[in-house]
Amino acid sequence: MQYFLCLAEEKNVTRAARQLNIVQPALSMQIAKLEADLGQKLFDRSVQGMTLTSAGEALVRLTAPIVRDAEHARQEMAQLGGRISGRVSMGLITSVAQSTMASSSATVARRYPEIMLSACEGYTETLIDWVNSGQLDFALINVPRRRTPLAAHHIMDEEMVFACRKDGPIRPPTRLRFDHIANVDLVLPSKRHGLRLILDEHAAAIGIDLHPRLELDTLPALCDVIATTDFATVLPTIALRQSLASGTIRAHRFDAQRIVRSIAWVHHPRRAVSVAAKAVLDVISHDLAHAAKAAWEFAEPHARGTISPSRRGRRKPRSKAVT
Repeated sequence: MQYFLCLAEEKNVTRAARQLNIVQPALSMQIAKLEADLGQKLFDRSVQGMTLTSAGEALVRLTAPIVRDAEHARQEMAQLGGRISGRVSMGLITSVAQSTMASSSATVARRYPEIMLSACEGYTETLIDWVNSGQLDFALINVPRRRTPLAAHHIMDEEMVFACRKDGPIRPPTRLRFDHIANVDLVLPSKRHGLRLILDEHAAAIGIDLHPRLELDTLPALCDVIATTDFATVLPTIALRQSLASGTIRAHRFDAQRIVRSIAWVHHPRRAVSVAAKAVLDVISHDLAHAAKAAWEFAEPHARGTISPSRRGRRKPRSKAVT
């Protein structure tokens, strides 16, 4: 099963054999034996590599949780000897990965040298699917509005802030409200992004529509746009931390109509969370809280002036439908 899952991930016999530290003929023999035992063709072979058949995709869904549980059992037995070891696969939403991935990974490598850490980033919905299918041990996500089949544990709440170029023309009012941004040229994540869903839901609740001039899901690139143009955005402070620290952008807290996003870690309720995974989670949670606190201190509690309307002019009232 381990050989099969590795080949399914690598899609190349040579790379998979190298990853497994075995010779290529041995891997090919094991896969052929597995196909014979199951009576199913699991891979389509071509010059481009190995791709899963429909039977192979079904086997990934069935075996990934089994192999992961067996690995967790091995890890738990190892903990009895006082060692924290094993493989941990985690997923992070982009705003968290951007702020903590580097420091947290370095801390885990230094503090737990026997943990093999695999980390990826993605959208909340994608990470939920990967945890549910057993591809990830746990994931840090924006808490979705809909119910999920996963066990969720709250980590922190974070207010989102209005941000613009530090020396730009936009001057938010002292009592900044969310509906003030309706007349500003915005750059926001796309509707695939969990942060955009939070913003759209908040806008709908107070009766405004968000029509960003630009949509970017790569948050570092989005911050670069804010730092070099007259666009503005609304994001959590940790997503803006580096730009705030460098002094290229400024952030303003909302005085009313505040927007709060909640971060939680999720895991499959029927799969044990290993000691190694818990150790990694403790490191990330600590680093995330520290990053959020440091970033929040950059946000200005009060602003001066008024938001200047964009070149497109102020928001026009909606025309009534002709009946």
